[in-house]
Amino acid sequence: MNAHWTPTADDVTLTDEERQPCEVWTRVMGYHRPVSSFNQGKVGEFNERQYFRKCKAERPDADKSAQ
Repeated sequence: MNAHWTPTADDVTLTDEERQPCEVWTRVMGYHRPVSSFNQGKVGEFNERQYFRKCKAERPDADKSAQ
């Protein structure tokens, strides 16, 4: 039997006083900066960013080889 137990998000309840702030960093012009140091315009640009997930490309001959 596995004696190691890992709590999940449902098992942990924190009050606002117990929480600590999380600093978000992002890569800008080749180096990393905290978002908290951005001016109002840059924060707006950061919030409008669209993220995408890169998918594995299919081979054009994949359908022919399956037949």
